[in-house]
Amino acid sequence: MRVVLIGRGRLATNLQTALQQAGHAVTSINSRTLEGLPQVADVFIISVSDKALRDVVVHATAGREDQLFMHTAGSMPLSIFDGTTRYGGVFYPMQTFSKERIVDFSEVPVFLETTDAASLSVARQLAESITRQVYELSSESRRYLHLSAVFACNFVNHCYALSAEVLARQGIPFDVMLPLIDETARKVHELHPVAAQTGPAVRFDENVIRMQSAMLSGTAKKVYDLLSLSIHETAEKHD
Repeated sequence: MRVVLIGRGRLATNLQTALQQAGHAVTSINSRTLEGLPQVADVFIISVSDKALRDVVVHATAGREDQLFMHTAGSMPLSIFDGTTRYGGVFYPMQTFSKERIVDFSEVPVFLETTDAASLSVARQLAESITRQVYELSSESRRYLHLSAVFACNFVNHCYALSAEVLARQGIPFDVMLPLIDETARKVHELHPVAAQTGPAVRFDENVIRMQSAMLSGTAKKVYDLLSLSIHETAEKHD
């Protein structure tokens, strides 16, 4: 397919590599200038920040109202294309992306939503050329999927950052945590996260929790206290 990728961020960089490896002809366009934006393509994919998406949609679709445009945002609705193009869609790859590390897209679930059956056919053909996991999902359900991903990825990664700060103050390298992190991730392939949970908060060992909380300050202390309470409440609810 002739694919025009609007945006050059982390997701766009990884998606461009995957599409090119699958044999598609990909044109990458700077979303800020839209310089060199073709008039025609099999699909235009807009991969920009949520706050910039509406403005890019309006400018990119102008004069191309009969072309298929899709965006890659987890929390932005399909309706963002209303009044701009006859054919719109969502092509949402649910994964964490970095420019420094190109992911294996064959293992990335892609969630699709389109305005019409013909657009869905194009989106599905494109998605199935780069991944084995392709799903249809409404804008409303995708909002909750994205929220879930924030807990499973972004918040967890921030906890790694807090862990690294605690270790750094004692001159301990973060590398010592990697076997623990890897085993924790492996466990949830076999166990429900609630069943896999360990640590003082599960049994609410107050002596340990108070001691560790007192070792922290500021936001890190608040995070520790709230997560400890949440872990215990979740364990009790599922007991």
